[in-house]
Amino acid sequence: MLITLKSILSIAMEEQKAIPAFNVYNLETLTGVIEAAEEAESPVILQIYSRLFKDGSARLLAPAVLEAAHSASVPVCFHIDHGAGITEVTRAIRMGVSGAMIDGSAYSFEENVALTKEAVRLAENVGIEVEGEIGHVGTTAEEISGDYTTVEEAVKFAEATGVAALAVQVGTAHGRYKKAPKLAIDRIREISEATGLPIVLHGGSGIPAEEVKAAIQAGIRKVNFGTDVCYSFLDSVFETSREKIAVDVFMKEPIQSVKRYALGRIALLRG
Repeated sequence: MLITLKSILSIAMEEQKAIPAFNVYNLETLTGVIEAAEEAESPVILQIYSRLFKDGSARLLAPAVLEAAHSASVPVCFHIDHGAGITEVTRAIRMGVSGAMIDGSAYSFEENVALTKEAVRLAENVGIEVEGEIGHVGTTAEEISGDYTTVEEAVKFAEATGVAALAVQVGTAHGRYKKAPKLAIDRIREISEATGLPIVLHGGSGIPAEEVKAAIQAGIRKVNFGTDVCYSFLDSVFETSREKIAVDVFMKEPIQSVKRYALGRIALLRG
């Protein structure tokens, strides 16, 4: 069943657990994730990255995500990940997302607030909610920032924008880590308690299990997985025999590889 971002995160808040948010890029990654959610009987967030809304790729993928969400026996939120601007968020809303992220974290605090407030206003018109980001979460190609989101700026940002969820910089990055990250667990707890909002952990791929569990105990209620969804799919594609010519047959194992990965992350977050 398709539900909103606020509704699915309220499940996490009530259970004191985290909802896994998986980026999907094609029918195969979508199928693997939704099959895992069904088998595990777990709520899940299906995300499409902002780039796909910008270049038009989401026009074909979004209807498949909506069909999977509507037909699922578990709660599903359809979300745009790292909305780069109002154009991308608007396109995502038109394509049926039930939650939206706007990422103005690379801008000044004032510019980020203004951009996020505009996204919140747009989303409110169609009855959905927005995830914002304060404290820029970069990539593993860069040095992971130790400039963590402060409690003061998190509270100020949350109050100024009206976001329903807050992504913060607490020691993670997007991509495959060269060295396992060490999360600022105390900072997560402080921000969670001060804002009262579901806190979002980006760069979830490759974080050690014990760090993830500690982060959830401290207040993380949504964890994003993108890089390792890609690796689970591509590694299997590269290993699959080229003698399988029919694409639907060829893709059966890559789908199962994504499913196995998703099941493992669901168990970690929901166990």
